[in-house]
Amino acid sequence: MNDQHDHGALGDAEYAEFMELASEEGFGAEEIEGAIEEAGHGPLPVLAVVGRPNVGKSTLVNRIIGRREAVVEDKPGVTRDRVTYEAEWAGRRFKVVDTGGWEQDVLGIDASVAAQAEFAIEAADACLFVVDATVGATDTDEAVVKLLRRAGKPVVLAANKVDGQSGEADAATLWSLGLGEPFPVSSLHGRGTGDLLDEVLKKLPEAPEQRFGNAVGGPRRIALIGRPNVGKSSLLNKVANEDRVVVNALAGTTRDPVDELIELGGVTWKFVDTAGIRKKVHLQSGADYYASLRTAAAIEKAEVAVILIDTTDKISVQDQRIITMAVESGRAIVIAYNKWDELDEERRYYLENEIETEMQQVVWAPRVNVSAKTGRHMEKLVPAIQTALAGWETRVPTGRLNAFLGEIVAAHPHPIRGGKQPRILFGTQAGTKPPRFVLFASGFLEAGYRRFIERRLREEFGFEGTPIHISVRVREKRGRKK
Repeated sequence: MNDQHDHGALGDAEYAEFMELASEEGFGAEEIEGAIEEAGHGPLPVLAVVGRPNVGKSTLVNRIIGRREAVVEDKPGVTRDRVTYEAEWAGRRFKVVDTGGWEQDVLGIDASVAAQAEFAIEAADACLFVVDATVGATDTDEAVVKLLRRAGKPVVLAANKVDGQSGEADAATLWSLGLGEPFPVSSLHGRGTGDLLDEVLKKLPEAPEQRFGNAVGGPRRIALIGRPNVGKSSLLNKVANEDRVVVNALAGTTRDPVDELIELGGVTWKFVDTAGIRKKVHLQSGADYYASLRTAAAIEKAEVAVILIDTTDKISVQDQRIITMAVESGRAIVIAYNKWDELDEERRYYLENEIETEMQQVVWAPRVNVSAKTGRHMEKLVPAIQTALAGWETRVPTGRLNAFLGEIVAAHPHPIRGGKQPRILFGTQAGTKPPRFVLFASGFLEAGYRRFIERRLREEFGFEGTPIHISVRVREKRGRKK
């Protein structure tokens, strides 16, 4: 496995030994390379499905993913949040993001189009633009075309609701949008979706670019995230030693991320102050919806997410949702418990209990207790960020990893299920930022056993402040060598 494909720290001799082991266990070279390459690339390519309300986006998404998951209802505005599904076509896997349509009477067409589509398009590798062929191109469709052109992403145009030959002429009129060939489809009946997906695969990269980080030597990017009025702007002002951002007791003052180059602990960092993420975002509150998309975009561009928790309030479902967003994005994570100076002994006692019960999913993240207002413990922020980045970039040599896996399998074998006992045969680290491992096994590994492996990996190798991705490749059933 060479460095070019990020296949772990294997020299030629070690690689030959590794492949011999794989062969003995019934894995082919192509299967091994494919599994590691797939895991090494990190996230799958992303296709954003965009279009105005009620053109059949969710029905088409269901058709693409091959199951009825996206909510479908014959009225506009049913899909409000971006929803992500995994799909496969012609042997290639990718993610499909189903986005909401746009109400034209909330904040005007430009604002509502931006609110719904900007982040979905920005985060995607390609876009599938769905238009109702029976209606033709509307003013809203034209506005989406402008948005897509500005984004510069590859676009496939789907002329939906073409249920027969008679609708082909309607589809042809959509050449006028200037996005190239309209692909006539019926999301309801499946007509034409194969040709459409063939075109989508041409537009999607085999593997997406990493969207976060900077060139070597550039400032590391930090996103300050948290629910509204948790003190993100105050924290940014405190670390910058000046009022760079508007601070107001009214929740939701910050609408857009503000990038600031700030020297802290003798190092220059790029801090991104983001708008707070609200619990439920509806079309009626267009500015808040827009702000939550901008926050998600800031996380995408960051390397470290510093999640602020307001210690004077109970840890909420909202806080959990924000944490999940950061973990799923694969960023390094630091938890900053803000307003610590305002706590009395009773609240501190209950808070520690809440942290123990509600923060289990990020028990591995560095914790700092700070006060954005007074500057308490700000000096601890930089070491915590550096620790998280070190964990995020950690690589375990393949030989050491396999010795570790061998010890685990011997001491803690997988439970027997259906008369069989799945076994981890060997593994390798396919990538970093965050650490990604591929385990090759003789059978399916249960989620509980995977979590156990992750815990042991952390105990053995650290990985403080970073999510860990573990994928398992099960040996295909075929004749074994004698």
